[in-house]
Amino acid sequence: MIGPRPPSFGRAVLLTAYTGATPRPKDGGRGPITLVTAGDLTDYLELVLADWNREHPDERVTLIELPDSADETRAQMITELRSGSDRFDVLNIDVAWTSEFAAAGWIRTMDRDRFPFDSFLPPVEDTATFAGRLYAVPYVTNAGLLYYRADILEAEGVEPPRDWAELERLARTLAPKHRLDGYAGQFLPYEGLAVNATEAVHSAGGSILVDDGAKVTVDSAAAREGLGFLSRGVREGWIPRKALDFKEEESRQAFQDGELLFLRNWPYVYAGANAEESAVGGRVGTVPLPGPDGPGASVLGGSNLAVSTQSRHPESAADLIAFLTSEPVQRRVLTLGALPPVRSGLYSDPELVRQFPYLPTLRESVLAAEPRPKSPRYDQVTLAVQAVVSDAMSGRQSPDSAVARLNRELEAIARRS
Repeated sequence: MIGPRPPSFGRAVLLTAYTGATPRPKDGGRGPITLVTAGDLTDYLELVLADWNREHPDERVTLIELPDSADETRAQMITELRSGSDRFDVLNIDVAWTSEFAAAGWIRTMDRDRFPFDSFLPPVEDTATFAGRLYAVPYVTNAGLLYYRADILEAEGVEPPRDWAELERLARTLAPKHRLDGYAGQFLPYEGLAVNATEAVHSAGGSILVDDGAKVTVDSAAAREGLGFLSRGVREGWIPRKALDFKEEESRQAFQDGELLFLRNWPYVYAGANAEESAVGGRVGTVPLPGPDGPGASVLGGSNLAVSTQSRHPESAADLIAFLTSEPVQRRVLTLGALPPVRSGLYSDPELVRQFPYLPTLRESVLAAEPRPKSPRYDQVTLAVQAVVSDAMSGRQSPDSAVARLNRELEAIARRS
């Protein structure tokens, strides 16, 4: 992943103060803390934390960076947390990990009144809750967008697609006319495929799990319609087979090199695709993801800040979270880190909209977005979704049989939870 790191699945950020002893809050729960993050590729956190350190000399934050891979970051975090280590104070976890970490008892419940939830985009709060309790504070959000070649659509006198039928028709007929592939997303069997598949199911009006993973709901007409949309694209050729090997960067590069008419990806793609050196620079537009009968539903990406149950300085940790979610810092999260903030007002700020023209579309997409399935065993849930959807898109299994298989596998996971 290149900077800014595609924030579809979040950046793990941890605030730590490790001494090796059994943690007990002391000094009023205040003291030095350490911020650990998966590769801060834009280096914006050093600048933000320098401001904190000037104002809080007795609660200084030292930045530690874990590997850039979200999977490696999660593995290192879990190793420390399972051991009972007090190394971590604050964790900036992928929004999909909140349920798992909460159910395992690794993160504390949070006092909602301490943080500016009234200023946040409404859907982001749901990513920070589990079993009806608040376990984290949203820090960065994200939603998928549909990128399109504005020059080609304008030349043909057609509007960007607002539903799946329009997307299919244009990808199938207009793209070949201009020697382009039709449509791509992130279809390699990894977390990105789980996101794309979940979006398709949600856009069709369905769901995969409810009740924090206790009830499996994937066996539905909506799920079959969503998987059918993706599978049909590969079978009919308007999704190129090479897209079955695409992650964020491969799909971004294909679009930026002028190979695709349409692309589903995250907002970070916009700047590079419209840059002067891009093959499609200045000719790119964005709209919300389409669904069967109109606008669809993206999956909420991003990350949440949580406090470890083993934290020695939970009061300092909570204050740092309040600082990182304040309006001035959230503005810098966008302008320096190129990451979508959770503060609603920033999306209509004229200066920011001039700098980031996709913000109004992104706001619309976030407001219509839904979290990924919540489960204390999300690691197993996502692997099942990835494997089944990959088989369906590759033609090894029909959408109907794939949904039935996924239902069986998720039921088995739910029984173990």
